[in-house]
Amino acid sequence: MSVAALFFYLFAGIAVASAFMVIASRNPVHSVLFLILTFVNAAGLFILIGAEFLAMILVVVYVGAVAVLFLFVVMMLDVDFVELRQGFLQYLPIGALVGLVFLAELVLVFGSWTFGEGVTGAVVATPSDVTNTVQIGRVLYTDYVYFFQAAGLVLLVAMIGAIVLTLRHKENVKRQSIAAQNARTRAMAIDVVKVPSGKGL
Repeated sequence: MSVAALFFYLFAGIAVASAFMVIASRNPVHSVLFLILTFVNAAGLFILIGAEFLAMILVVVYVGAVAVLFLFVVMMLDVDFVELRQGFLQYLPIGALVGLVFLAELVLVFGSWTFGEGVTGAVVATPSDVTNTVQIGRVLYTDYVYFFQAAGLVLLVAMIGAIVLTLRHKENVKRQSIAAQNARTRAMAIDVVKVPSGKGL
């Protein structure tokens, strides 16, 4: 067995086991940590096939942002998971049926999938002197630039919507207003009072 095959079985085995633990763990925080482990091992599999850019994106975006966001959301919401699991068994037959349907579809798809006549495995012909990172950048910013910009716009709108929905202004809380501070004048800040001699305020 070669070293590449050994690392493939190592990464693939840990990825499958950790993916199973994501849905099997009772603690949601542990599920998120197993999800991070799954992403890291999937990045290792990408490196084995020479797609180092996809591996880097998987670690930076999903592990560094999405998984950590999941962790913070789970810890901040304080959801009563015991109450959510009370009706779990009554939906188990329906979930098992849906899972079997998906499994049958995957078996049919992968069992009958073949390349078309005259079609090679590579979607884009990559010159030998160009790395896959450069090639992905060329394709992404030329042929699919409008779709890329549309995806960025959708993500921006989703981010703004999430901030607006979760923003809560509490009453009776003093907040700093930079504009009001800059607009203050001497007359607004100082009140000169003439006190007669020998008398207090």
